[in-house]
Amino acid sequence: MKLLLTSGGVRNASIHEALVNLLGKPVADATALCIPTAQWGHPMCGPGSVRRFVTDDTPASMTGLGWKSVGLLELTALPGIGAERWLPWVREADVLLVDGGEATYLHHWLRESGLADLLPSLTETVWVGVSAGSMVMTPRIGDDFVEWPAAPDDRTLGVVDFSIFPHLDHPQMPENTLAEAERWAADIGGPAYAIDDQTAIVVADGAVEVVSEGQWKQLTP
Repeated sequence: MKLLLTSGGVRNASIHEALVNLLGKPVADATALCIPTAQWGHPMCGPGSVRRFVTDDTPASMTGLGWKSVGLLELTALPGIGAERWLPWVREADVLLVDGGEATYLHHWLRESGLADLLPSLTETVWVGVSAGSMVMTPRIGDDFVEWPAAPDDRTLGVVDFSIFPHLDHPQMPENTLAEAERWAADIGGPAYAIDDQTAIVVADGAVEVVSEGQWKQLTP
C-alpha cells in the first residue's frame, strides 16, 4: 500500500502532485472510497462533520477533488454484511480516503471489520489519511490524543515506524505548539514528525518523504 499521510487533507499543489504521482494517473481517472469511521469515536465529531467530509466542498480537500467516482465505506457496517460483498469494493478502488477523528476507535474498527488484514495485499492502492486517518498507520499516537473511553491503550496499526503530531500551530488548536509536540515526542519514545495542515508524509516502496508548503519538524525521542 502507498501512503499519503496528511494533517488536513490535500491542501496545496505540492500535496496534490504527490497524490497524482502515487496514483500514477490523474485524479479524474481514479476511483475512491471514503471512510468516515474515525469521526464516530471523537466527542467533537458527529453527523454534521461526517456530512462535511463526504460532501467536501469548502474548499475541496478529499472527496471533492474531482475523482472519477467516490463511494462511502463505513467500517462499522462491514462485519454485518459479509466480506464477499465489501472485499470487491475495496480491491477495485484506486484510493481510500480516510478521515480524521479518533485514531484508536478507527484502529479498533479496522481490526474488527477485517480491513486491516487486507491492507498488505493492496500494493497499488493509495491510502490518503487526514489527522487520525494518518495517525492510525503509526505504532502509537500518545495518550494526549486518546479520546475514545474504550481504548485499551494508545497503540495503532504500526504500518510505519514513526508517529505523527498533527495540526501543528493550527489557529483553532492553540495547544498544538512545537513545544507541546516535543514534549509529546519524548513520551512516544520513537521517531516522530510534527506536521501542519499544509504538510504530508509520503511513504512508498520503503521510502519516506515529507512534502510541505507549510511547517513541519522531525522529532527525536
